[in-house]
Amino acid sequence: RSSDLYHDLFLSSTSLMTYSATYSSRYKNVLILTTSNITGAIDLAFVDRADIKQYIGPPSTRAIYTIYMSCLRELMKCGIISPTHQLIDIRALEVTRFMENNATFSSLKVYDIAKKSEGLSGRTLRKLPFMAHAMYLQGCPVTLDSYLEALSMAVDRQFKEQQDLTKY
Repeated sequence: RSSDLYHDLFLSSTSLMTYSATYSSRYKNVLILTTSNITGAIDLAFVDRADIKQYIGPPSTRAIYTIYMSCLRELMKCGIISPTHQLIDIRALEVTRFMENNATFSSLKVYDIAKKSEGLSGRTLRKLPFMAHAMYLQGCPVTLDSYLEALSMAVDRQFKEQQDLTKY
């Protein structure tokens, strides 16, 4: 229930404020850094105590593409995706103005999935490549095309799950 969630968040932020006040009064030159993916539920009393507040939104398409590319390269290196393919980094795709040809075809598929993934947290983006394989693929190795199809389905599923969670 959402009331339990807010109660837990209130207790957590109160505990954190008490601890940080105690710690910073005991020691000089203390820096306390916090992050949260649920900005709408942060206790304003906690935010008011911060000297510097910085909102960093979800990763951009470029950042998502880079995250996915690093995951794909690792999966190829481990032999989960085989045969290996030459994938193009984001700068090279931009230089080609995202023009489709034999050299850019697979990378453009990854870019399309990255665009579709906009709005997801970095933590979720890192989990999706694992989830794609676990939920939609059987065995190893798999082709890059079948893996990218699974990754696309995993992205769709993630958005559906988020939508379902906000209904309640």
